[in-house]
Amino acid sequence: MTHQDWDQQSPLVLERVEKETGPSWRSVASQRLKKHCSCTPKKAKSKILGFVPILKWLPRYRLREWLLGDAMSGLIVGILLVPQSIAYSLLASQDPIYGLYTSFFTSIIYAVFGTSRHISAGVFAVLCLLMGQVVDRELALAGYSESGGGGWSNGSAVLLAGLGNGSLEVVCDKSCYAIAVGTTLTFTAGVYQMLMGIFQVGFISVYLSNSLLDGFATGASLTIFTSQFKYLLGLKIPRPQGWFVLFKTWYSVLGNLGNTNVCDLVTSLVCLLVLLPAKEINNRFKAKMKAPIPFELFVVIIATLASHFGRFNTDYGSDVSGDIPTGFMPPQMPMWTLIPNVAVDAFSIAIVGFAITVSLSEMFAKKHGYAVDANQEMYALGLCNILPSFFRCFTSSAALTKTLVKESTGCHTQVSGLISALVLLLVLLVIAPLFYSLQKCVLAVIILVNLRGALRKFLDVPAMWRVNRVDASIWLITMATSALVNTELGLLVGVLVSALSVLGRTQQARVLELGRAPAREHYEDLSSYRGLRTHPEVAVFRYDAPIYYANQSMFKKSLYKCVGLDPVKEKDQLVKLRKRNKRQQEKEDDGVPNVKSAETEGEGKEVVTLMLDEKARRLRSLVIDCSAVLFLDTAGVSALKEVRKDYAALGIRVVLAQCNTSVLDSLESGGYYPDKEDRILFFTIADAVRYAQSLSAPNGD
Repeated sequence: MTHQDWDQQSPLVLERVEKETGPSWRSVASQRLKKHCSCTPKKAKSKILGFVPILKWLPRYRLREWLLGDAMSGLIVGILLVPQSIAYSLLASQDPIYGLYTSFFTSIIYAVFGTSRHISAGVFAVLCLLMGQVVDRELALAGYSESGGGGWSNGSAVLLAGLGNGSLEVVCDKSCYAIAVGTTLTFTAGVYQMLMGIFQVGFISVYLSNSLLDGFATGASLTIFTSQFKYLLGLKIPRPQGWFVLFKTWYSVLGNLGNTNVCDLVTSLVCLLVLLPAKEINNRFKAKMKAPIPFELFVVIIATLASHFGRFNTDYGSDVSGDIPTGFMPPQMPMWTLIPNVAVDAFSIAIVGFAITVSLSEMFAKKHGYAVDANQEMYALGLCNILPSFFRCFTSSAALTKTLVKESTGCHTQVSGLISALVLLLVLLVIAPLFYSLQKCVLAVIILVNLRGALRKFLDVPAMWRVNRVDASIWLITMATSALVNTELGLLVGVLVSALSVLGRTQQARVLELGRAPAREHYEDLSSYRGLRTHPEVAVFRYDAPIYYANQSMFKKSLYKCVGLDPVKEKDQLVKLRKRNKRQQEKEDDGVPNVKSAETEGEGKEVVTLMLDEKARRLRSLVIDCSAVLFLDTAGVSALKEVRKDYAALGIRVVLAQCNTSVLDSLESGGYYPDKEDRILFFTIADAVRYAQSLSAPNGD
């Protein structure tokens, strides 16, 4: 095909829209300042309604349509929150009253500031575990023993806690110091979340995939499962610190089996035999029941009565919850001197809490057809941690189990959260002291039973592996690191593995040779479809990934391998051949006969020729389909320039087709087209192939 024939085919020509010159940075800065600093009544109202969403939706509340469903779901969730709040205090190494405080304040604050209609905010097992590890570490550093005063008993031991280089001025017992650490940690996590909201970094939630979060939650659930065994057996052993907590805990439990409290063991087995089938009944018939039966509350009431009248604490040495006061304690400030000790831990807690809350809120918002604001969720969660930290509360977030219950029982708005808070208020003012004789082993059973959903994820691993091995690998690595090494490290490792998997996918992308469909000018992968045709002197290739610094070398290797002709090696062989011939010529000029000259020259030519297969010998042009190349960086442009230059040395023309505007801009700014006359754009592969066929340059040196 000649140039004239190619011109007659009428190739597709598009004219780029010239980019308008953007405003100067000074005008942009002044506009931004004017936008953010100016205040009008309309703008002030919009900001207030955006920051306090309840002011927007409460005036439009449909009393007749929504009140019954909100009241029912709020009442049921409030009843479920009572035993769970007390139980999860055990995980956080706090007194039971503080778990009730946390659920009460969080329910109110999230109802005012949250954007999700269905989220149940409050205590969450994974966050309680992370907090409990920090509290136990700080208690040990301050010199409080496991059997010291405070904590879950009414002991009156008073210690002076050493902190770093100085010492704590205020003298308090173990329980007082534990909640001081907890509130400081909670306050710091809340500050992190507020700062993330101010700087509009809610987008980070997209980098935490479902497989990563599920793996982290499952690994943390294994750690929680292990940590509760000492309470099931009535063992008084300290919580291990550092890495490999799972192994250390099992070692301590197995080493102290001889000290098992028979009363606690029997109570635990009875509660498990009741709660496990009861939970399965709730799950199996949840579609037929208007609300789940609160078996946990029934077990707590019956177990408390049995412990009280059976005198399990005094006669059998069973560990009980102890005194739970009524009402509210006066506010107290966080312990500012502890912030440097817990700053790193608070950051991981802030990220986990936000990720869980946003993922749940977006899931239910999508299901029910409304939108949530990730940055406002950050504000809401930050306030749910900052404000309650002054009232002896610990870290909170959305909780999956209670959110599912809330949604399935007819919830329409966060009025249900306010009703749950009223239920907890009733408990705090009147009922709380009645739980004095409740055994810790009963609370441990409640925690274990609520881990069923997370632990069942192990049954989904084979199906996960069949669907997507990369996601399954992320899940397994995150889960194993969280459970076997360290909980916080598991989250970090999961993020790194997710990032590396994205890089790995671009590294594994291959160059594919394309062929033309018989009846249409459409090109597809030769190895995937039958009946595709190739052109004798023009080869078409596609690379299914961006070309950037991390994979530009792999791109060139894959292209050279697919073409069957490595121009770099060919050039090296030619240089060696010329040097050899030059040396032989010099010897002949010096009068030294060389009978092997012709033979050597022939061998040299044979070496070069053997590197080329029959197809490569006929090759005159390469067409690279760039439709899958999303972007190029400087290294990617350089790689394409090297490919063009190296093949040009062998007489082979490289032509690019179907480049998007971003790639075209990168090529132009990177100097890929040194001459404007050489800048020919091809918007279809067919046009590029016809142009390449019209070239009459001979192949090779």
